[in-house]
Amino acid sequence: QVQLVESGGGLVQAGGSLRLSCAASGLTFSSYTMGWFRQAPGKEREFVGLIRWSVRNTYYADSVKGRFAISRDNAENTVYLQMNSLKPEDTAVYYCAAGRTYKSGSSQTDYDYWGQGTQVTVSS
Repeated sequence: QVQLVESGGGLVQAGGSLRLSCAASGLTFSSYTMGWFRQAPGKEREFVGLIRWSVRNTYYADSVKGRFAISRDNAENTVYLQMNSLKPEDTAVYYCAAGRTYKSGSSQTDYDYWGQGTQVTVSS
């Protein structure tokens, strides 16, 4: 079955960096758009960014543009989220998701599979 497993979360001071990983199995990884979402306490889950399956186009939410970068290694079935210049408002559980179609975008309903999430806490 399909599994997405995030790792790399933790506690970091404001201004610091973290790199999240999401290892995928049970699917043809290179065919999927991979998205990152996050959910802060008491808030709705929100889109962070995505990377397309073939041309590796990336798109980001305005709140993270210029600070976060998504990359993927199709040989390792892994997608990464590099987070720099972290702010306390970036504190959330971060989820990766896999979407079958090229049109998978910023909506949660565009994605077919989800990981369990990894906690990121940014202290001020």
